[in-house]
Amino acid sequence: MTVPTGRRERKKAATRQKIADTAMRLFLARGYEAVGIREVAADADVAVTTLFSHFASKEALVFERDEDFEQRLVRAVTDRAPEAPLLPPLRREIHALVRHCTAEGAAPVWRMIDASPALRKYEESMRLRHAEALAAAVAADSVSARGETACRALARFVIDAFALARESADPEGTVDEVFRMIEAAWAATEPRKPASSEARPPAA
Repeated sequence: MTVPTGRRERKKAATRQKIADTAMRLFLARGYEAVGIREVAADADVAVTTLFSHFASKEALVFERDEDFEQRLVRAVTDRAPEAPLLPPLRREIHALVRHCTAEGAAPVWRMIDASPALRKYEESMRLRHAEALAAAVAADSVSARGETACRALARFVIDAFALARESADPEGTVDEVFRMIEAAWAATEPRKPASSEARPPAA
């Protein structure tokens, strides 16, 4: 998670985390559908307007690392060293997310998500948004030099690697297996370099 700088930013981050932690505690104790926004705000000792200044919806309270994960994926593309390969940093970010989401204590959260149509729908839209943000970053990258379709396909596969790994008995191994396929497909889309004029036969 990005560490905020400055007193005001740290205070905002602490309030946001307090709201998210309170919401998760209430959701797991009583069920997602049984807890209202006003109850979360009251238990976190904040105004409802304060809650909504940090989270756009009730569903967003469950996915409090949503924005952070999206930014990390984009930065894996934009912040890497010049001419460095694209896929290794993305693989590392997916591994980190999978470790977070399969850590001890995460299972009840995912059972709650899987049992809620609203949360499943939100997760799907979140993954699509992450894929679009990642695709845009890859398309703007001068090293990747791929077309729009290849960039969007790569982004979808990277995001789907997480979903497959989360449900796997071997999450880490699943990420590596999927990325081997991604790497092969990405290499196959590399633009061909134009043939050298010296290699062309002389004109008749």
